[in-house]
Amino acid sequence: MTPPSSFETAKNARAAAVRDVTCRLFQDTNEMAAAGGARWAAYAQQRAQGTLHSHPGWLAVLAKGLRHEPYCVEAMADGHVVGLLPLCYVRSLLFGRFLVSLPYLNTGGVLADDEDIARALIDHAVELADQLKVRYLELRHEQPIEHPALTKTLTSKIHMRLALPDPSEQLWKDFAPKVRNQIRKGEKAELAVHWGGLELLDEFYAVFAQNMRDLGTPVFGRRLFKSILLQFQDMLCVVRYKGRPIAGGLLVYGSRVTEVPGASSLRSYNATNANMLMHWHFLQRAIAQGQRVFDFGRSSRNSNIPFQMTVGRRTPAGRLAVLRTRGKCQRYAIGEWQVRPPRAHLASAAGARDALARAGDHSWSTMRRTQHLYWPTKGDRRLCDA
Repeated sequence: MTPPSSFETAKNARAAAVRDVTCRLFQDTNEMAAAGGARWAAYAQQRAQGTLHSHPGWLAVLAKGLRHEPYCVEAMADGHVVGLLPLCYVRSLLFGRFLVSLPYLNTGGVLADDEDIARALIDHAVELADQLKVRYLELRHEQPIEHPALTKTLTSKIHMRLALPDPSEQLWKDFAPKVRNQIRKGEKAELAVHWGGLELLDEFYAVFAQNMRDLGTPVFGRRLFKSILLQFQDMLCVVRYKGRPIAGGLLVYGSRVTEVPGASSLRSYNATNANMLMHWHFLQRAIAQGQRVFDFGRSSRNSNIPFQMTVGRRTPAGRLAVLRTRGKCQRYAIGEWQVRPPRAHLASAAGARDALARAGDHSWSTMRRTQHLYWPTKGDRRLCDA
């Protein structure tokens, strides 16, 4: 008789510790909506600290928008939800198969009442990863969770977040004179800022797709952004110059935190300061919605885009200056992607984010994202930076 492995022994001990908790795996999005949609949303709002990234609606968005296969592990005790772990099965011709919580989003991973329940949920995710024969399981936590199967931790991503004052005039006062001047130039440049929903999707996506192409990154399909708007009914912003869209962004609102899943602007119109004006409107809109934090998104710690972090009295942070490397085949594919369409000179919203990050005396913070990884089988596995 084969003795149990150390992992199995630890798993049995965790099962005994949470013997009054029942974990169940859901796969079909219709089954998820029928079985636990409302209670999952309420639990996620309670546990996710005001963000929207753990809302179960993202599973339907990622299934419709990116064709990922959704899963969710629910932990119940005495008829109440005590833990959730949303997951997506990602299949890529270039990189293989992965199980991720959650792809596309900045963060994800386990929501649980305590660490024992969290580890029990991860046990089920590990079993699912083995069944699907994925290259690895990735949990995008912001706080570390100890588990014997999570043998690798990546901390290459950080978040840039800004505490929002009320009213917005206080934030304006804290900007450096140079930034206020750039925003004023945008206001004088015959720019029109429009807010809306699906009616602005085509204009937003045209700018966004061109930007991704110029950066050498295959763009997310229009269907993804349509799915986000239909699921959450959040806001699109488009900046027009003489009737032409030259910048655009998508905002999603949690109960306390506003995030920007995508934003871009045309480099050929940099002189108008459209990007700076758009981000100023982002911040004003978030404050008007009663939000307390603005999340500018994730950046690689080893990115070639430098920025200063300001906390309290403008304490500068270190420069992030190492480029991510790419394999030979990926570099070739990127080169083909960049030159095949008619080339346009474009820029992402990162410039405005970084300038605003350098500008203010407000409460900035960076949150390191802890990516926990589990390899189902032994052997050398090359990572693709998420």
